[in-house]
Amino acid sequence: MMMLINCSGCRTPLQLPHGAPCIRCAICGAVTHVAPAPHAEPSRGAVQPAPGWGPPPPPAHGRKRAVVCGISYRYSRHELKGCINDAKCMRHLLMTRFNFPDDSIIMLNEEQTDPYKIPTKHNIRMAMYWLVQGCQPGDSLVFHYSGHGAQQRNYSGDEVDGFDETLCPLDFETQGMIVDDEINAAIVRPLPHGVKLHALIDACHSGTALDLPFLCRMNRSGQYVWEDHRPRSGVWKGTSGGEAISFSGCDDDQTSADTSALSKVTSTGAMTYCFIQAIERGQGTTYGSILNSMRSTIRSTGDSAGVGGGAVTSLITMLLTGGSLSAGGLRQEPQLTACDTFDVYAKPFSL
Repeated sequence: MMMLINCSGCRTPLQLPHGAPCIRCAICGAVTHVAPAPHAEPSRGAVQPAPGWGPPPPPAHGRKRAVVCGISYRYSRHELKGCINDAKCMRHLLMTRFNFPDDSIIMLNEEQTDPYKIPTKHNIRMAMYWLVQGCQPGDSLVFHYSGHGAQQRNYSGDEVDGFDETLCPLDFETQGMIVDDEINAAIVRPLPHGVKLHALIDACHSGTALDLPFLCRMNRSGQYVWEDHRPRSGVWKGTSGGEAISFSGCDDDQTSADTSALSKVTSTGAMTYCFIQAIERGQGTTYGSILNSMRSTIRSTGDSAGVGGGAVTSLITMLLTGGSLSAGGLRQEPQLTACDTFDVYAKPFSL
């Protein structure tokens, strides 16, 4: 039998095994001790108070918090070279350009000494729950993921292409992948009015990784239309009044590159590199300008790189071949999805 208690540090709900006197939080590391249960039997039919969710209330101006995840799958046949670099660069960008406090960013990667910050399936799930717990109007949330992505057959009929998109935790071969339906339920649907979430998903098959209702279909000249991806079943995939917007590395049927073709110095995820470059070069004024800049950079790199321009790390391809394959340049197209439609060239970008 499991008992639900709140972490004494960050207030994340934790499942306490029966009889255990304490539990350590997978997110903040705090140890929560449990007082012995009274011997008196509760009155029959008594309603127990609901647990308090989330951390203490934020300051009046709102708060910023982020989960930044980079997975290299080190020492495995699925190894990626640039994902931890991506996570470190994204953390630096959030702190220096967008004033995210250092202690408001949870970093998940294999270099962490804290076992609860290793990007396992359980730890990524806990980090997602932490991200949205207790969020209030004015809060700005960021979820960044750099690692493998894949697809699996959808049987519920709520996917336009018949496939669910997935993220691959470090232990995906034993614990399974994280499906877009779960990501949507964890960090999109709970968002209340006045809360803003930005997701940055640098992975293969990531176009609709958050299962958001609308996708911005943009051509090479920058013209765009919003595609309606709402499930035919009528299941709501939007927020509870908040705002959710996602940049992803490629379309659902494409792969994303882990490459040195862009930085010329070290390996990075193409999408993360191009997003940061757009911000640093002053091309991050609107969502449309960012998307155009990212696509232009990847397109020019792909056109000039030729054969062997970068390793395209499709997990499915790697599983079949036992390793990454080279490809003719970069052929991915970053995507923008949202919980509602808007003018991408008029809406200012901010985190």
